[in-house]
Amino acid sequence: MATAKKAPAKKVAAKKAVPAKKVAAKKAAPAKKVAAKKAAPAKKVAAKKVVAKKAPAKKVAAKKAPAKKRTPNAAFMKALTPSAALAAVIGSTPVPRTEVVSKMWTYIKKHGLQDSVNKRNINADEKLKSVFGKAQVTMFELAGLIGKHLK
Repeated sequence: MATAKKAPAKKVAAKKAVPAKKVAAKKAAPAKKVAAKKAAPAKKVAAKKVVAKKAPAKKVAAKKAPAKKRTPNAAFMKALTPSAALAAVIGSTPVPRTEVVSKMWTYIKKHGLQDSVNKRNINADEKLKSVFGKAQVTMFELAGLIGKHLK
């Protein structure tokens, strides 16, 4: 660290020893050159601002293409009649497949059948055992098992 402290001291000493010719030349410089030097950096700053404004304009042009709105699949909206086992849980009226899954989830949450440790598992009660065929299923199996009970 001692060498680091000595280095700035040498630089300061070098700066103090400015030749008299350079000082005289700076004082004798015409006013036009000084004005030109001050104006030059202002042009560079203005050029940077213009470049910065052009970049967002390109991003906006790329986003102009409107996205198509998804249309619902008619197969999911078709009303299906549930089997007797499934009708005991969701009702006997014909409903679309999407509504069957949402009604199953309302039944599961209402009766507290979701596993407390692993929320992805569903513990079946007596009504759901007849639909699922086993005591516990995962949420990913739910739609497949329900599909067997719809016509």
